[in-house]
Amino acid sequence: MDGLTAAESRELEQRLQKRQVKEFIGLFSNLVDHCFSSCVDDFTSKSVSTRESGCITRCVQKALATQQRLSERFQEHNAEMNQQQQQQR
Repeated sequence: MDGLTAAESRELEQRLQKRQVKEFIGLFSNLVDHCFSSCVDDFTSKSVSTRESGCITRCVQKALATQQRLSERFQEHNAEMNQQQQQQR
């Protein structure tokens, strides 16, 4: 952020934070929608059944584990790319 004034730097940081919150809310909303659609199918009762609850728990755990693995692979890929760039210099 070289060349920015302190005010511009603060404004940029605020915009980045708002974007991160918006992306997190979108990700969370998609997760809730997916797990609800996949697991809840009995609307004859006000309460969530044991089966539905277990399904939701597994769905969320699987989604979080997948997200973590994707993040790890992305970091591994970036490290490989950086190493290749270092070797080309």
